Amino acid sequence: MKGTMVSTEQKGKRLALWQVIIIGVAYMTPMTVFDTFGIVSGTTEGRVPLAYLFALVAMLLTAFSYARFSRVSGESGSAYTYTAQSCGHSFGFFVGWCALLDYLLLPLINALLCGIYLEALIPALPYWAWVTIAAGLVTFVNCFRLNILANFSFLFVLAPVCLMVVFVYLVIHGISTTQGYTHVLTSQPLFNGDTSLLPIIAGASILCFSFLGFDAVTTLSHETEEPQKNIPRAVMLTTLIGGVIFFTAAWFIQLYFPNNTHFKHPDEALPEIVLYVGGALFQSVFLTAQIMNTVASGLASHASASRLLYIMGRDGIFSKRFFGSSNAKLGTPLFSTLFVGVVSLSAIFLDLAQVVSLISFGALVAFTAVNFSVFMKFYVQEKQKEGLKNKLLNIVLPLLSVLAILCLWVNLEKSALIFGSSWFFIGLLFYLYRKITKQPLVISNAYE
Repeated sequence: MKGTMVSTEQKGKRLALWQVIIIGVAYMTPMTVFDTFGIVSGTTEGRVPLAYLFALVAMLLTAFSYARFSRVSGESGSAYTYTAQSCGHSFGFFVGWCALLDYLLLPLINALLCGIYLEALIPALPYWAWVTIAAGLVTFVNCFRLNILANFSFLFVLAPVCLMVVFVYLVIHGISTTQGYTHVLTSQPLFNGDTSLLPIIAGASILCFSFLGFDAVTTLSHETEEPQKNIPRAVMLTTLIGGVIFFTAAWFIQLYFPNNTHFKHPDEALPEIVLYVGGALFQSVFLTAQIMNTVASGLASHASASRLLYIMGRDGIFSKRFFGSSNAKLGTPLFSTLFVGVVSLSAIFLDLAQVVSLISFGALVAFTAVNFSVFMKFYVQEKQKEGLKNKLLNIVLPLLSVLAILCLWVNLEKSALIFGSSWFFIGLLFYLYRKITKQPLVISNAYE
């Protein structure tokens, strides 16, 4: 079955650079800036754009580590593969196991959000029915080649971004009409007189997880044209494009709402933000676009989760017969795709607060491991030690990135730490079982 995707690539059906970027941006869910604004504005004392800048810098450091690995590796698998290649198969297994938690929860969250939004918009159908429809649609599209998914994602990302442009126009028009253009041309959203740094760091720790799309694109290497050239570019461009969208939207929201006094429900500020700025009709249109945005994120996160399961199945960690095979006709890891769809259906029995609090652990493990792996691979294994450039690339930048991620670990919710540790313990039992039964851990070269 490994030859299936080789033949797909030979037929010229690989993803272009722009398609990989679209999938990555869709994974990041650009309109999440509206969902989290009230929370982060309260945390940062009205300095959300500045928190996004801090988060962007921190994520660019880690994205650079991912880009370096993807340039020399050319293998799919993200942190799982990179850490295995630099730190050994056992280390790679545990990083992959922890990252898998994150990958499986994201499609579930998107199915859950679709259920919430659609039930509010069309209450004639119950929540469980909308979750089933959303999970089924996303699973169905992912059964086909990623080119189709990229085209869907492009449409579902373009519409919300266009509405965000309309939102910016409405903010500028509203403020200039009532207060004059001098109140538009101001640095107030970035610097409001408060110089305290700790609230900004706390806010950035919440926002960093909006940038997860750069991690996801590295699972698509073997379905991408010239992966060692395009995947590193996609990693950095996805992070930058997402950061620009987040920062711009946050700037104009903060310009219109300097603090949270306007919001009755700061933790769920999106409906109030668009209602105050554009009225009831604009609110309805905007919420429809939010559903599209959530579907786009669901498509991208589902694809990444199924690819990681496929890669781990290919390596024999999970059943090669099921997870490690791709469908000869469709050219996709069909069983892994269907499995992720079934997991997403469990959103019927969960609520958003339960799931969101659990999603941080796997991402932090992956980010920390990849930065450490840069040091191990380039400085220790390949002995790139001489000169200021090598010291900067192989020691200083990974260390700065780990220090930034340490701030996220400090702000990790207790529930996420407990659940993540429990998941790790299950992985440890699975690892010991494989050792006792003498089943080797081998991170193979994919599609050979």
